[in-house]
Amino acid sequence: MPATIATMAIPRTRFILIDTSHAGNVGAVARAMKVMGFDDLVLVNPRWPDVLTRTEAIERASGATDVLARARTVPTLDEALNGMTHLCATAMTPRDFGPPTRAPRDHFNMLLNKELPALDGRALEPDLVLNAPEGIAFLFGSERYGMKNEDVYRCHVALSIPTHPDYGSLNIAAAVQLIAYDWRQALSVLGHGFDVQPATAAPQHADAAQVAGMLAHWQQALVDIGFLDPAAPKKLMPRLQQLFNRAQPTAEEIHILRGIAKAMQGAAAAPATSEDRAQAVHKR
Repeated sequence: MPATIATMAIPRTRFILIDTSHAGNVGAVARAMKVMGFDDLVLVNPRWPDVLTRTEAIERASGATDVLARARTVPTLDEALNGMTHLCATAMTPRDFGPPTRAPRDHFNMLLNKELPALDGRALEPDLVLNAPEGIAFLFGSERYGMKNEDVYRCHVALSIPTHPDYGSLNIAAAVQLIAYDWRQALSVLGHGFDVQPATAAPQHADAAQVAGMLAHWQQALVDIGFLDPAAPKKLMPRLQQLFNRAQPTAEEIHILRGIAKAMQGAAAAPATSEDRAQAVHKR
């Protein structure tokens, strides 16, 4: 890990929704942000002044109402951008000119590695060249018409999520989720990523004595049912030993296998029924 990345301060992260028209989408965005550990949400001129407390927003937030409670609405984009030093538009529509278009992961890696000025061939703000951005803002336009050109032009980059070339329409909450995930993954190099949480406890493997006891039980059971000839065992038991070494059974699985061996021995010791004797005679 480069030293410049390891010692870099974590930039504040803000998600900005411009001219949002659906309250349910606001709730879904809050949920997408919280899943990735972000909580700074600003709405610029939303359709509904009370959008953060509307029923649709609260229902779609699904447990992320704390993000809604912290969120704020402002009338202009200037107010939403206060304190932000690196602005990322999320614009899928091609434009004649504007900031460079990049996939989120590519841009985030370049940003944290301070590769943007050399790559773009033009100077950025001095603070951005010398240091990590103090605050990074992700801007999302209206569900109906996307981002306005003048808002995109203010940004350092236009992030474009790779999609199928014939259909690139994403719900705003889905777009926020993808951007938030990629940004969190990028922050993992700074020690601020999330580890995968195991769904089940790590298995407790049986020890050598338990495996040996089970194999001895199986050896006797195999003899009892006539499968193993003790006078000429060949390499059956060593092969079973290797099989179970590879399988690494747990203590519970050893109990199951010993239960099977016990059932085999019970079946072998049971007196033959008339039907069994009839089948034996028929086979002769």
